[in-house]
Amino acid sequence: MNAEKFSIRKRLKSFSYAIEGLVQFLRSEHNAWIHLAATFITAIAAWRLRVSSSEAIALTLVVGLVWVTEIINTCLERMADLISEEQHPGIKYIKDLAAGAVLVAAIIAVIVGSLIFIPKC
Repeated sequence: MNAEKFSIRKRLKSFSYAIEGLVQFLRSEHNAWIHLAATFITAIAAWRLRVSSSEAIALTLVVGLVWVTEIINTCLERMADLISEEQHPGIKYIKDLAAGAVLVAAIIAVIVGSLIFIPKC
């Protein structure tokens, strides 16, 4: 296998693909709108309540965790639908497990947010 020569132009192009994917995700996934709203509410609350740098880092990490798991969940669901549109117990398990990962990430985010915001109210 021949290794391709490094190209800044190709690396920049790969960023455009990633941005295109995020734009499509935001346009087509209803949960993305919920996460976007929660992200803005979290950012505004953090600003208004003047969280510390370490608290801001924690909030950024858990919000990012939710976004990443939702994007991966969407990828797995779409790939599973390409494999089979029919009901299949194995595909259902995969989809349920990926959705569960998003739920766990969201619960972690709520816990961290609560630990940071509740004492400041």
